[in-house]
Amino acid sequence: MSWILHLETATKVCSVALSSNGELRQLEEIADDQYAHGEQLTLLIEKVLKNAAITPRDLAAVSVSSGPGSYTGLRIGVSTAKGLCYALGIPLIAIDSLSSMAALAHEKYLQQTLCPMIDARRMEVYCTIFATDGSVLKPMSADVLNENSYTDFEPFVFFGDGAPKMADLWKAKNAIFDSGLRCSASGQTTMAFEKFNKNEFEDVAYFEPLYLKEFVGTVKKQVE
Repeated sequence: MSWILHLETATKVCSVALSSNGELRQLEEIADDQYAHGEQLTLLIEKVLKNAAITPRDLAAVSVSSGPGSYTGLRIGVSTAKGLCYALGIPLIAIDSLSSMAALAHEKYLQQTLCPMIDARRMEVYCTIFATDGSVLKPMSADVLNENSYTDFEPFVFFGDGAPKMADLWKAKNAIFDSGLRCSASGQTTMAFEKFNKNEFEDVAYFEPLYLKEFVGTVKKQVE
């Protein structure tokens, strides 16, 4: 039995799943507006392993969200995944955030064109567009939204934490908006198992997340 641990930290949701032979066995998630993934991730990993009555030594691989998404969240997830892979001598599998979201959406919205969206602040989102057969109609990118965005592809389903931005712009157009369908480690299970069977692994030493945008930090003002 091939146990794979799945980590998703690209958004405000800190999510950990455990699968065996591609089937979801455990899932634990915490939504935190403060992105306190560094405090929660290890606890969630321990919980899914305990609930499944296995140890880290039983793991065959670790999959992790490769982005796009929160700079801080992605770094926490990837560094944790790499640390586990180093310590256990097991392979690392990368799954992009938008594809894992689409995998969950395909189960809910059959025969619909899908547009997963991750909030990138202001009126910007990370997104891609998938056809009904799962093929990519628009490559992954960071887009600034307006009322004419994606009109060549309508009608379809917008989902993820960036979807409300599009809903405000497309109020009268033919589309479905689902902000409740969000990033989750459970969306990685099938793709991760397929990559595991094909030996499609990342170089643990050199793998880095896909940010799409340069990191912009904020400097807190000092109180005089």
